[in-house]
Amino acid sequence: MAMTSPLLLQEWPSDDVVLLRINRPEVRNALNLALRRAIAAQFQELGTLENVRCIVLTGNEKAFCAGADLNEYVDATPVEIISRNMHLLWGAISECPKPVIAAVNGYALGGGCELAMHADIIIAGQSAVFGQPEVRVGLIPGGGATQRLTRAIGKFAAMKLLLTGASISAPEAHAMGLVSSITDDNQVLPEALKLASEIAGMPPLAIRQIKELVLESMNGALDAGLRQERKAFQLMFSTEEKTERVRAFLAKRPTRDSANQPSSNRKEDIKP
Repeated sequence: MAMTSPLLLQEWPSDDVVLLRINRPEVRNALNLALRRAIAAQFQELGTLENVRCIVLTGNEKAFCAGADLNEYVDATPVEIISRNMHLLWGAISECPKPVIAAVNGYALGGGCELAMHADIIIAGQSAVFGQPEVRVGLIPGGGATQRLTRAIGKFAAMKLLLTGASISAPEAHAMGLVSSITDDNQVLPEALKLASEIAGMPPLAIRQIKELVLESMNGALDAGLRQERKAFQLMFSTEEKTERVRAFLAKRPTRDSANQPSSNRKEDIKP
């Protein structure tokens, strides 16, 4: 494994789940270039490791990430911004083949909200705050919010947030479809790790195919997406794991790997 940056702490809550903690509490976990590079490096590496089944990204109780570090923006020129290749750093997250869960407490603003939207699932505390305030300092989102936020909550809600820079609460974000679920502030990380463990216990090829297909559905036409889904569905019939799990279900017995699965994956918990 690559060495963890002091700006991004790495933990292994279990053998197949990795927890990444943003560690710039003095600036509410704002993204500077060094932190962006550390995040990208970790996602690139973790995405290649067979034993990694799920990644959880979090901050601290006060802030998931309060946005870009404006100290690096105030005097920057277009040429300097281009040379930072931030699209490649964002791409390292969006292209990670592993499921990613954002565990959000406190502020998720600007680049922090965009960072959360790069995850596949967002679990937020009741007190979490989301928003894209870039317009208030004469900027626009640069990490995908004009596209991802619009796809998540629709044109009219996205326009209101993007054009005013307004913030919304976690319950509002959940109602709009931006957040997967909300929970008590002190339960955000436990809930995220529990969900990560559940996902990690699922067949990895199926998980990877589902993630690829869902993300592709956001970029292409319905007919093309359905064709890709059919091909992926057919591919699953070549896996031994599929055969074992179907046989176990029909025989009303645990799967051979059930001892390593969380309780929510036990045979008796599965419904057809």
